[in-house]
Amino acid sequence: MHKILVANRGEIAIRIMRSAREMGIKTVAVFSEADRTALHVRYADEAVCIGPAAASQSYLLPEKIIEACKLTGADAVHPGYGFLSENAGFARAVQDAGLIFIGPEPEAMEVMGNKLSAKAAALAWNIPLVPGTAEAITDVAEAQVRALEVGFPILIKAAAGGGGKGMRIVHKPEDFEEQMQLAVSEAVSAFGDGSVFIERYVSSPRHIEIQVLGDHHGNILHLFERECSVQRRHQKVIEEAPSSILTPEIRERMGKCAVDVARSVNYTGAGTVEFILDENLDFFFLEMNTRLQVEHPVTEMITGLDLVKEQIKIARGEAISFQQEDLVMRGHAIELRVYAEDPQNNFLPDIGTLQTYKLPSGKGVRVDDGFEAGMEIPIYYDPMISKLITYGQTREEAITTMIRAIEEYDITGIQTTLAFGSFAMQHEAFRSGNFDTHFVDKYFKPEAQAEGDADEALVAAILGAIHQKKLTKAVIPVTAGSTVSNWRNNRIAHK
Repeated sequence: MHKILVANRGEIAIRIMRSAREMGIKTVAVFSEADRTALHVRYADEAVCIGPAAASQSYLLPEKIIEACKLTGADAVHPGYGFLSENAGFARAVQDAGLIFIGPEPEAMEVMGNKLSAKAAALAWNIPLVPGTAEAITDVAEAQVRALEVGFPILIKAAAGGGGKGMRIVHKPEDFEEQMQLAVSEAVSAFGDGSVFIERYVSSPRHIEIQVLGDHHGNILHLFERECSVQRRHQKVIEEAPSSILTPEIRERMGKCAVDVARSVNYTGAGTVEFILDENLDFFFLEMNTRLQVEHPVTEMITGLDLVKEQIKIARGEAISFQQEDLVMRGHAIELRVYAEDPQNNFLPDIGTLQTYKLPSGKGVRVDDGFEAGMEIPIYYDPMISKLITYGQTREEAITTMIRAIEEYDITGIQTTLAFGSFAMQHEAFRSGNFDTHFVDKYFKPEAQAEGDADEALVAAILGAIHQKKLTKAVIPVTAGSTVSNWRNNRIAHK
């Protein structure tokens, strides 16, 4: 393997290229017209424009990727995450073109890419599953009967779904028909497949995932867990490793189940097996993501491994160089996804120009990003700016470092999730580890940020008055009992 084409953009493209460079492997960037000046384009050894700004006309076209490989002489393709990373047809097309696909075999992607076939594969290995239907249902009357058998509340899920699309929670039988029709309609719109299935709804779940690695020599092992329960719109915002709630016994059982899920499809490369954990600490298989995860850095921090390098080695046919008993967790890592989103407005994307962009640094701080000051956040793609990762010998140290890093991370021109991250790090539920996937709904109130902004504005006005009048000894009256909120310490300005 001499030259890798990275079929992606932004921070993950740069992340992959850095590891490849350290291995002495050349890299090729592909870019849309909107990304012509992007950092990943400048970082690569070569770059090829593959089409207009819209992903459907550039990053999502397999033929454009393969054509760029032929043009540059790239002999391997790394898909990153998102876009074509879990597209079995793309993986097969790459292999048919005589290229190396840095990822699992297409057959494994096909099985795990559909939630029903994934559940069937897991069931064959006696992996715990949430009670529900084992097959797709399209008939509403039949589905309603099955829902009553499973017991309300129930969850209707798209078989080909992801990211919370095609998913409906139903608490009462009389609401079932309407919610199923909505789920089917959304599944058709999002995935072109209206197949849905039913599961019992776990009311207070935690989202725990296990990182796995498999090679072409039959070796499959796990790299411990990640806690991914802080989410909005069923998508993760904060992840950490290890989980603060797992016992060594549960960790061992979940790890074994994750390895068995991977073994059920002869998995090769890096993948993630996701579980939900209920209030009784019983866990159930959710799905498998057949790619590198956004949150992979927290696993790297506690294991000392470079997962991208491991992917590349496995794709070259090398055996994994360590065994399960060689792996040891050291310390604690937390990741905050820094999105260009407005937490005050239901986390809706907020596009604009990065007027100020200064990164935090220091011990225990890592930033994976793909932007610099003056760049615009494009409307065409996912609004993630960066991943802010902190590490400490203990969870408390990792949290404290994250709070400090957020304070140092200076972004103006757009709204971001940095302030929400500060809120979460300082919330008692998060600090105690007593939280679930409803953290945002339970504890985050947009008006809290507004109050914090008002406090910060007051302080800014006071400091401005002091500076303007050069009052070195004057006493500025402040209403008794008023305090400065910790909500918005990261200095993110409004537009």
